[in-house]
Amino acid sequence: MKKKELELVLAPEVAYDAQQLEREILKHAQVNPEDVKFIHRVKRSIDARGRQVQLRVRADVYLENPPTDILSPKFDYADVSNAKKIIIVGAGPAGLFAAMRCIELGLKPVVLERGKDVRSRRRDLAAINKEHTVNPDSNYCFGEGGAGTYSDGKLYTRSKKRGDLQRILQLLVQHGATPDILFDAHPHIGTNKLPKIIETIRETIRSAGGEVFFDKRVTDFVLDKGEMRGVVTGDSQEYTGEAVILATGHSARDIFELLHQKGITIEAKPFAMGVRVEHQQQLIDSIQYHCDDRGPYLPASSYALVQQTVYNNRQRGIFSFCMCPGGFIVPSATAPGEVVVNGMSPSRRDSRFANSGIVVAIELEDMELEKYGSLAGLRMQQTLEQKACAMAGGTQAAPAQLLQDFTRRKTGGELLDTSYQPGLASVDMNELFSPDMAYRLREGFKGFGHKMRGYLSNEAQIVGVESRTSSPVRIPRDKETLEHVQIKRLFPCGEGAGYAGGIVSAAMDGERCAEMAALKAGVSFMR
Repeated sequence: MKKKELELVLAPEVAYDAQQLEREILKHAQVNPEDVKFIHRVKRSIDARGRQVQLRVRADVYLENPPTDILSPKFDYADVSNAKKIIIVGAGPAGLFAAMRCIELGLKPVVLERGKDVRSRRRDLAAINKEHTVNPDSNYCFGEGGAGTYSDGKLYTRSKKRGDLQRILQLLVQHGATPDILFDAHPHIGTNKLPKIIETIRETIRSAGGEVFFDKRVTDFVLDKGEMRGVVTGDSQEYTGEAVILATGHSARDIFELLHQKGITIEAKPFAMGVRVEHQQQLIDSIQYHCDDRGPYLPASSYALVQQTVYNNRQRGIFSFCMCPGGFIVPSATAPGEVVVNGMSPSRRDSRFANSGIVVAIELEDMELEKYGSLAGLRMQQTLEQKACAMAGGTQAAPAQLLQDFTRRKTGGELLDTSYQPGLASVDMNELFSPDMAYRLREGFKGFGHKMRGYLSNEAQIVGVESRTSSPVRIPRDKETLEHVQIKRLFPCGEGAGYAGGIVSAAMDGERCAEMAALKAGVSFMR
C-alpha cells in the first residue's frame, strides 16, 4: 500500500481550517497533488502543555486507492417488515443502535419508548425549566434518544474492546453528524444537533420495516417457563418476540422495582454522587490555555481531575465527571419532589459558563445493603435528591453555594449568575451531604485548587445534586451470551443494566446485545 504517514504540529488556525490543513498535509507529504488518491485525517488533538497551544495532527496520504474500511461506508437496510421480532425497551443510544443492528441481521426491531419523540419532548423540558413541573415519563432522562439527546454529546469511551467504535461514529455521520467526529481525539456533537440525528435514526428504522412507539411505558413482563417472551405496556398492550433487549437507562427506577418484585435477579453496584461546579468558561480557558483570550479557533477548554480522600479509614476517589465546556446545567429529575442536575453543551460550546460533575465514589460498603438489598444504591440516590429539593424550597430550584465558602464551611455568600434556568437557592451544602461525602468533596476541591491554580475560588459555585452518574443497579448477565443469568431471552443492555457509561459505549453494547439476540432467534451472521 503506497501511502505516507504524517505527524504534524500545527497552529490552531491551520488545524481547524480544512483548506489550510489540506495544504499543510500535502506540503509535508512532498508529493505531487495529482498523484494523491485520498487523504485520511486520522486524529487531531490539542496539546496545551506548553505556553503556546498547538494541535497534533496525524494523517495518511494515499498514492493509490485506500482500503474500503477507512472510507465512510454506507449502511444499507433491507426490508424486515415480516421478519422475526426483537422487542427493544428504550429508545436511547443502546436501544436505537440495537434496532439498527437487528435490521442488518434480518430481524424486525419493535422499539418501545416510555417518553415522547424529540420534538414533543421539548415542551416537557420547557415546563421543567419555567414551571418547575416534572413529567415522570418525559424529561431530560426519558424520551427519544434518552439522556444523551440533551447532553454534551461526548463520543469518546474507554470501552473500545467491547465493540467497533469507528463503526458507531460512521453510523452517526451517516445520520447527520459532522465528519469531524471521525478525526477529533475527543469528539462531540452538541445538544442542538443531536435531536435531528436521533430523528433520522428513527426514520431509518421505520423505513426498513422496524417499529418505534412512544408513550409506551413497560409495566409487566411476559414470562414463559423461565424465558422472556415480551412485555406489557401501561395501555395494556402486549408485545412479544424472539427476545427482549432491556435498554431503559440509568434512571428507570420503576423497571428496577418491577424486576425486584418479580424475583428477577438484580444487584446493587457502585456508582457516584456529588455536585456540579460552575465556573466562567473564560477562567477555565485562561488556566488551561495559559492566555486571557483563546481566540476564534481554539474550542472551549475542558479539564479532568481526580483526587483520593480518606475518611474513617475508607479511601474513596473524588473526580470530575461529564465536564461540559461552554455549556449549561440542566434539571434532570424524573419525578416531582426531587432535584437532580446534569450538564449539556451546544455544538459550538459557546456559553459563557463551564460546568462539570464533581462526584464521590460510592462503594457497596457505603450503602445500607442489609436494609434495602439490591435497591440500596437507588434508595441512597432518592434520599439525597429529595433532601436537595426540600432544602431548596420544594421546586426545581437547586441548592447551591460559593465554592470556596463550601470548602471553608462559611455560609451566607451571595450566589453568582448561573446557566441553571430554574434558579438557585443559597444553602449550606455541607448540611445537604452526609459528613463523609461533605468532607470528601471539600478535600477534593482543595486538591483540585492545587492542580489548577485559580480553580478554587468564590468565582465558582457548586450546584446540587449530581446523582445520576450511572446506574446504582446492575442486571447481571452471562459474559458470553449476554442473556440474563436467570431469565433466558432477556438481554440487559446499556447504562441502565450497568454495562455502559455514555453514548458510544451504550451504542456498542446495544449492537452486541442485538447480535446475541439474533443468535437466540436462529440467525447466523458474520461481522
